Amino acid sequence: MQKVLTAAEMREVDRLTTKRYGIPSIILMENAAHAVARVITEKLGGSVKGKSILVLCGKGNNGGDGAAIGRLLWQAGALVTIELFGAVSETKGDARTNFEILQSIVSKGAWEGSLWFREESTSIEDNGYFDWLGQSNFDFSDVVVDALFGTGLSRGLVGFHALQAENLSGWKREQDKPLFVSVDIPSGLSVDTGQIPGPSFEAHCTVTFSAPKIANVVGPAASCNGDLVIVNIGSPQNLIEEQSSNVFLAESIDTHEWLRKSKFSNDSYKNKRGHALLIAGSDNYSGAAVLCGNAAMRSGVGLVTIGTPRSSKDSIASRVLPEVMVRPLAETESGAVSEEAIEEIEKFSKNINAIAIGAGLSANDDSTRRFVKHFVENRTMPTILDADALTLLAPFERVGSPRGSSPHISKGSTQPIEPDDDQSSQMDPPVILTPHEGEFTRLLGKDDKGAIKDRVGAVRKFAQEKNVIIVLKGERVLIGHPDGRVVVNPTGNSGLGKAGNGDTLLGILTGFAAQAAAMDIDMFETIVAGVYVAGLAGDIAADKFGKHVMTASDTRECLAEAFRKCENDGL
Repeated sequence: MQKVLTAAEMREVDRLTTKRYGIPSIILMENAAHAVARVITEKLGGSVKGKSILVLCGKGNNGGDGAAIGRLLWQAGALVTIELFGAVSETKGDARTNFEILQSIVSKGAWEGSLWFREESTSIEDNGYFDWLGQSNFDFSDVVVDALFGTGLSRGLVGFHALQAENLSGWKREQDKPLFVSVDIPSGLSVDTGQIPGPSFEAHCTVTFSAPKIANVVGPAASCNGDLVIVNIGSPQNLIEEQSSNVFLAESIDTHEWLRKSKFSNDSYKNKRGHALLIAGSDNYSGAAVLCGNAAMRSGVGLVTIGTPRSSKDSIASRVLPEVMVRPLAETESGAVSEEAIEEIEKFSKNINAIAIGAGLSANDDSTRRFVKHFVENRTMPTILDADALTLLAPFERVGSPRGSSPHISKGSTQPIEPDDDQSSQMDPPVILTPHEGEFTRLLGKDDKGAIKDRVGAVRKFAQEKNVIIVLKGERVLIGHPDGRVVVNPTGNSGLGKAGNGDTLLGILTGFAAQAAAMDIDMFETIVAGVYVAGLAGDIAADKFGKHVMTASDTRECLAEAFRKCENDGL
């Protein structure tokens, strides 16, 4: 996993790089510029010669990066226009050094008609956006570089720059060119919350330095980044690990490592690979149980059983994969599972490794509510709650400590401190909640989604206070741990926002959890891997079928390719 830093933490990394290791900050800026120039060159097919490039610079270090980027692209043969919104005399430090270099190049005539540097008046708002547009080379540009503010802005864009961002981003959505590239983060985003407070730049590609920032990876801001490229500009990795951030970005290598731990050995057989139990379905929602069961069966788990109300059994058994077992359970008059089913399940659950409750249940029956509550309060295995099970328990009450997961994490590490044997033996199996934003709001006891405007903060607080692992679905899934860690999942796409994909994810997670319990693999690591694989399968399905056409069943069928990709990525 990669650490995700705040703006302040990134500034501290830069400061310590110079203080401890003697690497001048001007070298870091030059390295950053080279990295962005390389990305632009690659995006243009390997050469920028003869290409027209417009670089928009602010007065801070982000603008200094832009000045150096423009110079390097000009040296590589591009036709470059660099616009500083302000005056060189208003800049300072490394940024000023780079702007003065540009002034020197232009004043000595070395530019040969291919490098232009303009200082735009700080009162440009009075001239108007369209006057500026008419004077710029925007219409003829192959690339526009946003080096206006980066992480240095603590509010939304206003005035001229707001209009600039709105119109250029609108152009980007409608035209094939120019290529929009943002330096560090697109200007106008809230760097530490992932919010979009107002007009902001939307990039085809964002090049960020040393470590991702919150706005690079957390929705809705993440959608403005385009392709995210994370580059090392010379800061030692240990400085990044020292930062107190407890936010991480999941990577393919994490899932590769999980697959290595859960690999099929020569003596593997069904009972060694775990048994997943899914309490799912009702008279009106049998399809949810089918999708959930089929996905679980594709997860690598040894056995899958669906427990469903008696009236739903035949409908589910006739459509589910033949490898999935279906057990009838006691039901209410409305066709939902009832609390009388508790005894039935407990008779055969001694060989179950993980249980999921919720897909297609009825959320309108007190008997079903008591059933769900019983299995949370008396759980003997990892218990995953989704959909109607979440609604039945909202607002959610704190549960006991999860077994096998430490409540603390060492500073600068992504791995939990292992509890001692006495502590571990007193902990209960973990509870994993998988809400979408509406369900999460209800779990909080709120009726306003504004309560989770800071998604990272809300997930962390809930996981800590309620002692659960939480998987908050939506744009960029977040996984929270009771020790305060929050992992951002980078896979998945908007094509997954259709009926059945939540059930498919639940099946995958339950299958993963059962394998982890059977093989003694860390449960949080397991859930992170399961979410990553599910999202990756969705990305593969989107490439194969298109977002308009893809279904939850397509996502399930793409799991095999997702597994192969993660296995190969670690080689």
